[in-house]
Amino acid sequence: MSTTRYKIFVSSVQKELTEERHAVKEFIAHDPLLSRFISNVFLFEDIPAKDRKPDDIYLNEVERCDIYLAILGNHYGSKNENGKSPTELEFEYATKTLRERLVFVKGDDDKTREPEMAKLVNKAGRQVTRRRFSDTPGLIREVYASLIECLENRGDFRSSPFDDSICDGATLKDIDNGEVTAFVETAEAAGRLKLKGARTPKAVLQNFNLLRDGRPTNAAMLLFGKNPERFFNNAQVHCFHFHGTEKRKPIASQQPYAGRLLEVIDQAVEFVLGKIDRSVGTRATDVQAPVKFEIPRPAITEAVVNAVAHRNYRHNGFVQVFVFADRIEVWNPGELPPG
Repeated sequence: MSTTRYKIFVSSVQKELTEERHAVKEFIAHDPLLSRFISNVFLFEDIPAKDRKPDDIYLNEVERCDIYLAILGNHYGSKNENGKSPTELEFEYATKTLRERLVFVKGDDDKTREPEMAKLVNKAGRQVTRRRFSDTPGLIREVYASLIECLENRGDFRSSPFDDSICDGATLKDIDNGEVTAFVETAEAAGRLKLKGARTPKAVLQNFNLLRDGRPTNAAMLLFGKNPERFFNNAQVHCFHFHGTEKRKPIASQQPYAGRLLEVIDQAVEFVLGKIDRSVGTRATDVQAPVKFEIPRPAITEAVVNAVAHRNYRHNGFVQVFVFADRIEVWNPGELPPG
């Protein structure tokens, strides 16, 4: 079955947000997953300056696109005789022609915008879900999440789930049998698992549905592989610590973690716990003094586990954990396509 290929029209004020427009086009063109489904991203810069006629050419491009993507900032842009800018005309035409509309707004303070742009932001918000961003990396994250959702809704992800698919090139020899046995023993000791039947590593993997035709699935390799990074060089968690509240150099500390997923998750959680505030109690009731972290360990673990579990392994990016002075952010490269 051939893959449906879509065209995207990027709309924004021509003299503003140039970096953001080009970043979006560049990202989509080089993303392994999105580039399979999106054949072209149109920017007004793609038309030679001598041929540019904003009202006619750009509205024709909106009509030819499948997805209309607006990036709105502070400036409204030039107006026609009816007092409307090309950006607003493009939004109205995308609405009229029933195009899929994605709207991204830079900044949270609408009071800094020109009055006409503030009205356009509100107008768009009444019709579609607006996603806000503060910088180019933030925009890319929002665009990626929106496009993945858009493609899912269009039914473009119909292949087998990634974790359920056979790991290309892997055999049972690539499984660390000791890790499988240790996992079962630990889970049983904690009362989380009661395994029936054979207890060989192969039988355990079969019990967990981690084998297909006798070969390890991607999930099996990520959990119990001897060298998961050999098959998935993007199966990493990169942790960053900043002294302030923004991503600014110099970075106080950074650490990439690679290996089996459960180990990587534990390492990332320990990284975060080592950077946040903690209080140590007294040994009144125990030999070991209790430690209370600023953010509970279970909450941190849940955030990292969710990011790792729901990331898209067909995307080249890594799960990233950012520790700031006032918060923790966890980001993953999209969600797994549904089966």
